[in-house]
Amino acid sequence: MSLGRDDVEAAARRIAGHVRRTPLLRVTDPHLCELKLEHLQLAGSFKSRGAFNTLLASDVPPAGVAAASGGNHGAAVAYAARALGHPASIFVPEISSPAKLAAIRATGADITVSGARYADALALCEAHQARTGAMGIHAYDADLTIAGQGTVAMEWEADSEGLDTVLVAVGGGGLISGIAAWFESAVKVVAVEPATSRAMQAALDAGAPVDVEVSGIAADSLGARSIGVRNYDIAAKHVAAAITVPDEAIADAQQALWRDARIMTEPGGAAAYAALLCGAYQPAAGERIGVLVCGANVDPGAFAL
Repeated sequence: MSLGRDDVEAAARRIAGHVRRTPLLRVTDPHLCELKLEHLQLAGSFKSRGAFNTLLASDVPPAGVAAASGGNHGAAVAYAARALGHPASIFVPEISSPAKLAAIRATGADITVSGARYADALALCEAHQARTGAMGIHAYDADLTIAGQGTVAMEWEADSEGLDTVLVAVGGGGLISGIAAWFESAVKVVAVEPATSRAMQAALDAGAPVDVEVSGIAADSLGARSIGVRNYDIAAKHVAAAITVPDEAIADAQQALWRDARIMTEPGGAAAYAALLCGAYQPAAGERIGVLVCGANVDPGAFAL
């Protein structure tokens, strides 16, 4: 049975009181659009929604929980586990940023930093689960994760004055599939990926998840080697298009968000906005655009103060 709005509504009831309702901000340059400021979420990203939904819906074993992550999912799982009284073991690759490692360590979780990419961290995490009996929380390819992330869209729709299109950065697909499951094509959902990490675009072109090469400045958050199976199934039905942006545009979008709105976000968090800035997405006249700003675990030194 396909995951849908009922699952997202159930997740919203479950996580109420555990996560923040994040605000909207209207900006006018380069196009009039509405920013959903999910970088203000607990632990610095939307990932806390899926983490809390999974933990609150599950019987967590004494060995606690384990997660593989580029950084943000690990920080969210560690934060939620501490809040709910569970031990957590987090596995991240060596490309994870110092800011994300610091966010995980601040929770007191056990952290293992090893391997070149997310896939390496996932293999270590799965071995840990088999050895200890810890409960794994997948970063994107899991129903409870997807439904939790979908609460972003439910909240956005309720608070917005109207949306025709939303631009959403994509790594493994958990966020965009949750958003697409809520909107069910009533709002056009557009995937935005770095040109160097295009797992969603490749999957939609191939008709199934396929492996891609991963690199670039946003690889620690948008660098999944392939889209999850569950994520692809939803995206194939309800994601209207997948577009890519170069690293230079992502870096420019980071600085523009800081310069114009004092929003400090990581590269992955700025990727969707980059699509507007560089022209990769061209809105039609009068099109009501929403852009998700999705992650804030970044070194402040990257910005001119």
